[in-house]
Amino acid sequence: MAIDPDSKQSNSSGSVNPPNGAELLDAIQHLGTALKIKPLQLEALSLETSFDKDLGLDSLSRVEFLARIERHFDVSLVQQVFAEVDTPGDLLLEISRAKSTTDLDTTIEIDPSDLSGKGSTPHHADTLLDILDWHVDSHPDQPHIRFFEDNGEGEIITYRELKHQASAIACGLQQKGLKPGQAVTLMLPTGKSYFFSFFGILIAGGIPVPIYPPARINQIEDHLLRHKRILANCGAVILITVPDAKQVARLLQPHLPEMHTITTPEVVSTIGSSPLRPKINADQIAFLQYTSGSTGTPKGVALSHANLLANIRAMGAQLDVDSNDVFISWLPLYHDMGLIGAWLGSLYFSATVVIMSPLEFLSKPERWLWAIHRYKGTLTAAPNFAYELCMKRVDAETVNRIDLSSLRSMFNGAEPVNPETIEKFMDHFQVSGLKPTAIKPVYGLAECSVGLTFPGINRTPLFDNIDRQTFMDKGIAVASNEVEKIIRFVACGVPLVDHEIRVVDDTDRELPDRYQGRLQFRGPSATAGYYQNPEQTAQLYSGSWLNTGDLAYIADGELYLTGRIKDLIIHAGRNIYPQELESAVSDISGIRKGCVAVFGSTDNEKGTERLVVLAETRETQPVEQDRLRGEINSASIALIGTPPDEIVLAPPRSVLKTSSGKIRRSACREIYQNNLIGKKSKALGWQILRLVGSAIIPQMRRSLVTLKAYLYAIYAWLMFLPLAALTWIGVVFTPVANWRRSVIRSTVKAFALLTGNSVEVHGLENLPDDGQTRIIISNHCSYLDSAILLLTLPVQFSFVAKGELSGQFVAGTMLGRMDTVFVERFERLKGVADADKVTTTARLGKTLLIFPEGTFTRVPGLLPFYMGAFKTAVEADLAIVPVIIRGTRSILRPDTWFPRRGKIHVTITAPIYPDDVRATGEHSEDHWNTAQRLKEASREAMLPHTHEPDLSR
Repeated sequence: MAIDPDSKQSNSSGSVNPPNGAELLDAIQHLGTALKIKPLQLEALSLETSFDKDLGLDSLSRVEFLARIERHFDVSLVQQVFAEVDTPGDLLLEISRAKSTTDLDTTIEIDPSDLSGKGSTPHHADTLLDILDWHVDSHPDQPHIRFFEDNGEGEIITYRELKHQASAIACGLQQKGLKPGQAVTLMLPTGKSYFFSFFGILIAGGIPVPIYPPARINQIEDHLLRHKRILANCGAVILITVPDAKQVARLLQPHLPEMHTITTPEVVSTIGSSPLRPKINADQIAFLQYTSGSTGTPKGVALSHANLLANIRAMGAQLDVDSNDVFISWLPLYHDMGLIGAWLGSLYFSATVVIMSPLEFLSKPERWLWAIHRYKGTLTAAPNFAYELCMKRVDAETVNRIDLSSLRSMFNGAEPVNPETIEKFMDHFQVSGLKPTAIKPVYGLAECSVGLTFPGINRTPLFDNIDRQTFMDKGIAVASNEVEKIIRFVACGVPLVDHEIRVVDDTDRELPDRYQGRLQFRGPSATAGYYQNPEQTAQLYSGSWLNTGDLAYIADGELYLTGRIKDLIIHAGRNIYPQELESAVSDISGIRKGCVAVFGSTDNEKGTERLVVLAETRETQPVEQDRLRGEINSASIALIGTPPDEIVLAPPRSVLKTSSGKIRRSACREIYQNNLIGKKSKALGWQILRLVGSAIIPQMRRSLVTLKAYLYAIYAWLMFLPLAALTWIGVVFTPVANWRRSVIRSTVKAFALLTGNSVEVHGLENLPDDGQTRIIISNHCSYLDSAILLLTLPVQFSFVAKGELSGQFVAGTMLGRMDTVFVERFERLKGVADADKVTTTARLGKTLLIFPEGTFTRVPGLLPFYMGAFKTAVEADLAIVPVIIRGTRSILRPDTWFPRRGKIHVTITAPIYPDDVRATGEHSEDHWNTAQRLKEASREAMLPHTHEPDLSR
């Protein structure tokens, strides 16, 4: 019987006909063909066949498969079936129990005013507990968490209930012997108990350690045994989990002598008593975020309360979050984006968070979108694969009916962001009212709490089309419009306030813009290290910078992620490390020992990475190869909880290794993606040789680039030092001011020519004529800026410089000879007097050049402006002439003395007069308001020419 996989089985009266075993197996075979399950596996299908071990369905394929089963038999399976059912026999039983399809109630509308907060935030809080206490004192009965329901408004948790229930759990934990500073592992699914338990651990003085719960109850023993290294590393004394986990206590005791209690939230909760509240400060650990689950050396990122609050506040400032926001989240609460970004961020800003479980989303992705529609969600987030899943699984009728216009920010992060996914999703859901400015590719990592770079609020996604060959050969991102020769990357935004990023080469030297290198960061959200793991902590740090393990480049201040240094595989939002799986597969009889490579390969259809196992074997018979595939599936499920997306059984010498015998996973990925595995030996050998050659040549080129950079830096300093000495002598001892300026211009011009740095000037016609007085302002990027301005601006002017320079012998003496006006930045009374001095100087007819940012930093972007230049311009009735320098930051960055060759652009824009910005009817003496508008007009004139972000927000 031929079956349409998307057809529905019903009788003439519309009621559901429960299938028999043969009908179900027939349907599964046809659905399996559509899902590209191997024919041999489908031919052996029976009611006892394992969906995981025998058919190799990963988590996403399983959800897709069961969703099609629902549609085919016109039933609505309960949520837990999507996680627990493992055989057609189990599925047949669940279908017989299932009700006819029940759709989401799409008529429910929630008044946004029912969700809004009180318009304030706990700015003075030092810890998460301070935040909760503040809410309970300020508005205890305000809704904080609301749980999504298909056919109802959903249960809520108020701040009062959260603290009350958490305190009850804290009492029970203390009665179980929990001492301050001890770890408590939290292994619970999404639900009320999770939130109560997390804060209960904090109130009791413990350290929460979230780990992901088992997908199926019948796998809980294996699941916990896989996590024993995490439990041992953190020294957990108590495990809070689901009731079925209590049965495994006897298995864990021999491995974890410190763990004395395995309990549930219901059992440990002690209503009616008050917990002892240990004193907690901002620098204490708030919780441990483990970045891997089954590796030999688990890494628990230790995040303090100060780290978390710094990150939450910085993200909120970047996104203008307030109590009127509504965050819609299905993200796992053991993951930093769900725990910190969605929940704790909403907690801090008094915003409501609407919660559903990951399984609720995976089984019916439209729930996420209907939640946004129903609750007028303004913020939400998901990994890239979720956007692909919505486009694939949400039907056209739903797309036309839902309203996504309330969204301000829809973050795409936690795994590599696919530019095509972004573009397709924006186009697909445009009819739903989704604004392009809402789509926000972001970047973060657990070592930085959660968030590191975010796009601006009103910015649409940016894509960079670059020449593929140049990028692969030289690591330089050169823009290109040749569609067939480009590779595309998406911008992930700029660093959060007070955070910095940089891209460095293999020697930790910072690279210029558009050069690919290793991404590093630093800032107040950065972890102090991995818990009880000094070796990994030492590798994390490079001086004051932290290594992300990612490859990237920076262009116009925006971060572009290009790959990973590590062998980490991100599969459907989960981190998978290959070494242990390789070892487990190597132990299978028939697989060549040590000849297994596990790697990720981009799956454009799913928007995630495919998990690929490449294993060498001498077995050639189909029956034996099927056995090996089954055992590899079983090993993978037992170890990491998911089967591979593809198992490649290859002849000997297919898995590439280094001379020391280490697996070359990236090279194996390359021959896999180029379909070179399984070719004839001779052809494969030649092709591998070509691949090796193609890998060596770019590496040699990169090494040559590094060598040239060092040689250039040495040469530049050899040119600079004598020229600088001559310039200083010339300026100090030349009696005429014009001659002194000529000395500087001549030596700067000579230095630029000798070092190959070109300077282009645009807009000279906007400079004042001789004898006209103006206030010239310029952005500040590097130590080179003053010299470049002296070279390129053909008018007489005096610098306004910070007072501390006047006391320096070399710089102060030289600036003094250039008629520099020194101003005090730190002493308030003297600063006011100096400001008056600047205004007086301008009124006397001297053109002044001021850097209104006051300083420069290594972070690309236009810093906030001080008011001095604009107040002077208004009081002296002088025009502001904005000048923009671009390129000096890349040639000589702040905090480094490693110069690089580059191109400098100087742009002079049209003068802006005080009268141009003065409000109609405004009194001429109202200088301050006019100066404010003059400052904003100047920023607007400068920003487009800087090609850098606005850091004034």
